[in-house]
Amino acid sequence: MKRVFTNMGWLLGGRGVNAALSLVYLAIAARTLGTVGFGHFALIVALGQAITGLANFQTWQFIVKWGAAGDGGSVDPDEARAATGFAVALDVISVALGLALAGAVIVTAPLWLEVPQELLGLAFGYIAVSLAAIRTTPTGILRLHFRFAAAAGAEAVQPVVRALGAVLALAFMPNVTGFVLAFAASEVAVAMALWLVALRVQPVSLAAVNLKAIPARHKDAWRFVVSTNLSGSLSVAGKQIMILLVGTFGGAALAGGFRVASQLGQALVSLAQTVSKAIFPELAHARDNALLIARRMANIAALGGVIAVVSALVFGRLGLSLIAGPQFAVFYWAMVILAIAGAVELVGASLESLLVSAGKAHVAFMVRAVPTVLALVLLDAAIQWNGAKGAAFALLGSSSLAVIGFYVAVLNLGQIRLVVEGDGNGAPEKDAARADH
Repeated sequence: MKRVFTNMGWLLGGRGVNAALSLVYLAIAARTLGTVGFGHFALIVALGQAITGLANFQTWQFIVKWGAAGDGGSVDPDEARAATGFAVALDVISVALGLALAGAVIVTAPLWLEVPQELLGLAFGYIAVSLAAIRTTPTGILRLHFRFAAAAGAEAVQPVVRALGAVLALAFMPNVTGFVLAFAASEVAVAMALWLVALRVQPVSLAAVNLKAIPARHKDAWRFVVSTNLSGSLSVAGKQIMILLVGTFGGAALAGGFRVASQLGQALVSLAQTVSKAIFPELAHARDNALLIARRMANIAALGGVIAVVSALVFGRLGLSLIAGPQFAVFYWAMVILAIAGAVELVGASLESLLVSAGKAHVAFMVRAVPTVLALVLLDAAIQWNGAKGAAFALLGSSSLAVIGFYVAVLNLGQIRLVVEGDGNGAPEKDAARADH
């Protein structure tokens, strides 16, 4: 637990820098572009992040899962080398798949997305840069070796470049193109920083880059790859695709407002991701105590979620007006609802990580899939009912159902562990103690 909190401290420190600088570029972009212009910007960024998220494999999880020796903190060098080579090979596939998907999306975008024709080329360029800057593999190397401080330092490059880019865009190119270029530059910069740091920790052998070694050693490898990729895609669907569909059903202005409300109100989702990223390596290394660690983190997360939601209720309206401008204040209640959804995700983060680390990534995917698909199907009706607030309620419902599902799945996982660990000799007291543990 001490190492979990240390790792979380470094990650949260990086998130804190990111959050502070995010307010800088969010304020500059929103006030410069207005609701419609910021909506176009938000839709282009969401396109890039959605396609990258859909095409990208969660390679950091593969490196941590197969590179960990499983004895509480050491690394198996041979396994780590093979897992990293496998991850790099999957990254190459991600770029190819992503470019093909991007071409199809950009060609059909005029039929379903409110983005001006002259900005579609820019959108494709941003998608291509985002794909080339995929960085889950170097992130996985650093987490496997518990180099969270180094990772936090490298990741701080992104918000710094974004903030500087927003200032330069304001001065020299105060339009959608200028701010998208600032975002593209930050993607390239953070990817380069992470790779430079990761290669110092663990060099990557080109001879190990293949898709055969890991599946030959781990019979469930491809199932784990597909499950984590689909779960990652669902995470993207819950955020970026949601913004795209809000733009499709409600127009660019509504998408821009929803993006601002989401970025402020769902800062907790980033915190949930931070908890997940900090706890997953521990769950992979210390498998015997995984259930206990996850339970403690869920309890702490519940308290943090309550504090954050109260803060959103009290300070949210003022924050929207000060940061994005008075025209965005109408999205206050959407922001509060999204903050509640973030609090729910915060509680569920450790439960989802526990399922994945226990080899139940396919279960985590199914638990996440049904509510996400339901929310996307009902999104149009929700927007027609109550605009941005309706869309926020759809996301809240999806998060709530998913976390309830994670909790039920973890309870079942505990029962399975009890059966496996029981001595079979009629010792209910021992088995009960194990179940409590």
